[in-house]
Amino acid sequence: MNDSPVSVLIPAYNEEATIGSVIEQVLRLGSLVREVVVVDDGSSDGTASIVRRVAEREPKVRYVRLDRNRGKTAAIRRAIQEAVGAVVIIQDADLEYDPAEIPEVVRPILEGRADVVYGSRFLVRREARVLYYYHYLANRFLTLLSNLLTNRNMSDIETCYKAFRSCVVKPLELTSRRFGLEVEFTAMVCQTRVRTYEVPISYHGRTYEEGKKIGMRDGLAALWYIFRYNVIRPRTRAGRRYIREVNAALKGSPSGVLGDPSRPFRPIPLHPQPAPQPDSKRNDDDGSSRPNVDDQT
Repeated sequence: MNDSPVSVLIPAYNEEATIGSVIEQVLRLGSLVREVVVVDDGSSDGTASIVRRVAEREPKVRYVRLDRNRGKTAAIRRAIQEAVGAVVIIQDADLEYDPAEIPEVVRPILEGRADVVYGSRFLVRREARVLYYYHYLANRFLTLLSNLLTNRNMSDIETCYKAFRSCVVKPLELTSRRFGLEVEFTAMVCQTRVRTYEVPISYHGRTYEEGKKIGMRDGLAALWYIFRYNVIRPRTRAGRRYIREVNAALKGSPSGVLGDPSRPFRPIPLHPQPAPQPDSKRNDDDGSSRPNVDDQT
């Protein structure tokens, strides 16, 4: 049984230029990583064939393909369903975020000090590529609005690097679209009694010519999502159920909960459930045989 604690979730859409390198760099983290779950969001380039080749020789790599391009939220939702590690972290496939920093992002969780950790591009950091000022302003504005509604002092809600104890993120029914999941994660998690930390990370952003996908309409949609997931969703049946489930899970955990000093903060158990074993190899649409899962819903 693999007792490594961390599931690394990689959503990918037409990332043939970088996906192989991302996976290889994650695998270099060694025993920290239990599995690498790559969800191909209906790519039309060579992403699928690259990931399959890596998965054939690397048992830690699991490949899931959505039947069509459904957006980042759908890919992350499926990856969370597939993950079996005690801790999950999201890693973009474009190398804007350095996989070598994953150990520092998950460290507060593994040490029992946090339930959720965000990698912030605005804390003191080693380096960052200088790019679009309007993106910076939009991020800071959205973070400010989010903080006003969550009563948190976060510095970067739009970061890709978000790490969670699995009991925090598994019950969450993600309903946003495209890049709205960053706001949805933050709004819903902050309704619970989680202990949230931020750690500084570097950032190597891409230009639109290099393949960056987020745009102005995503920023405008985020304004609606901030209101929806901070004000409306927590009052729905699904929202209330999520809050109850997470608070109950944290109360019974060895790492304690926010506002409960009577519970000791101890490292989390590093014995997650075993990864599902495929009964047989399945033939994919290109004729290759592999022990993977395809989403045809």
